[in-house]
Amino acid sequence: MPEEQDILNSMVQELRRGTIILGVLSQLSEPQYGYSLVTILQKRGINVEAGTLYPLLRRLEKQGLLNSEWDTNEARPRKYYIISQTGKDIYRQLYHEWKDMMTSLEGLVNDKGD
Repeated sequence: MPEEQDILNSMVQELRRGTIILGVLSQLSEPQYGYSLVTILQKRGINVEAGTLYPLLRRLEKQGLLNSEWDTNEARPRKYYIISQTGKDIYRQLYHEWKDMMTSLEGLVNDKGD
């Protein structure tokens, strides 16, 4: 039988998946490369590993939510990502869904049926 901590870790990971997408999309109105995005998210209290972020960025780009461009002017080439118009539309809808869900959950958690 799984230990309590294992169950909690699994549930936290599930909860974070969707919110990380929301956080990433919210920060790409201006071009960012992967490591700069990791740093921005960490400063805001969202710890995400590069090994999690880079596949997510590639998936969002493949879905048409992000555009990217290589900058080869630096010593190390960097791939910059920016949210596409489709990404902005999806982000807006996703944000409203998240807000509605948070409002509903707050009501559920705070109203214990007393």
